[in-house]
Amino acid sequence: MHTILFDVDGVFLKEERYFDASALCVWEILGSENYLGLGLDFHLPVAESTIRNIRDMVFDCNRVLNFIKSRGINSNWDMVFLQVSYQLVRGLIQLDQKQVAESYLREPFTRESLQELGAKFREIELKPDYPAFVQGFADSRAQKHELFSVFNQMIETHFQMECNFFSRNSSLWNLCQRAFQEWYIGEELYVQETKIPLIQSGKRGFLKDEIVLAPVDRLQSLLQRLQEKGYTLGIATGRPNLETRVPLSEIGVLKYFDLNRVVTASDVLAAEQKYPQYAPLAKPHPFCYLEALYGKQTDILELLTLDLPLPNVEDILIVGDSLADYYAAKAIGCKFAATLTGLSGEKARASFEALDTDYILQDVLEIENLLL
Repeated sequence: MHTILFDVDGVFLKEERYFDASALCVWEILGSENYLGLGLDFHLPVAESTIRNIRDMVFDCNRVLNFIKSRGINSNWDMVFLQVSYQLVRGLIQLDQKQVAESYLREPFTRESLQELGAKFREIELKPDYPAFVQGFADSRAQKHELFSVFNQMIETHFQMECNFFSRNSSLWNLCQRAFQEWYIGEELYVQETKIPLIQSGKRGFLKDEIVLAPVDRLQSLLQRLQEKGYTLGIATGRPNLETRVPLSEIGVLKYFDLNRVVTASDVLAAEQKYPQYAPLAKPHPFCYLEALYGKQTDILELLTLDLPLPNVEDILIVGDSLADYYAAKAIGCKFAATLTGLSGEKARASFEALDTDYILQDVLEIENLLL
């Protein structure tokens, strides 16, 4: 193997803070007067103990997270959108006014639209039902980004109207993505990087609270030896550029990767905006791994129209912790090594064994046993 492409979360860095930010984002969009305004005791700043309680509430003690990941979704932006969308659809169905549903499920859908809709939801004293999310998919076998279409089907079935609103191209998805970025990188860095005014102040961010999944010195040593042995090292992550570059630089490992092969959610989003007809391109779609493999100088359309699986990819290894990474590797046709350092930990072994995964590793350091 001469090229190794790594995911970041669940491989190098622990995902916990991403899930915390996702839960807080859902809580804000549903509870803050800047959005739906359903109450929920929304306030800032948030104590650490409160964050734990909010995450347990929003993701039903991780049952919702585990379900979403089991269906092949790996992006935190998508996770936020899924939970917010479910509660929104549930509210529209309880409100049971077809004219209202038709008027709001048209583009453009703005933050003001959420505020107006929230006022209608408060009239019927709507409160979120977070555990119901998993039950809402009980009759569906939808996988990956097909999950979004389930919300369209729910609206069509109840109101007898055509609905194409819920997708990764929707303005609601963009609202969720923006709110998440405020939470994760914090207000100061968010304004500095995006030049976009804050919707809600008081968010300190989690970017400096990252947890490394292996001793840093051993991680640096491993990557250095791989580089010295002639391996090309790349990254394909669901993290945006800033959240990838800063923490990996802080722990001294970014320098071992070919920066032309460090592909992030920012690159995926740019590709979706340029070629919306091919969206969604987030994992488990193999786009980010393909761009990391061929290099960011490669024409995007060329990558999107490749015949898959690729021939002669025996020398390529993808290392990730999730089923989304596995599906991307299988689409490309290359080898896949699963690390058991993701959300499910050792419990993920059974799923990867059932899929006849090429390699199952306790952590990323075990790559040494495969290659060095």
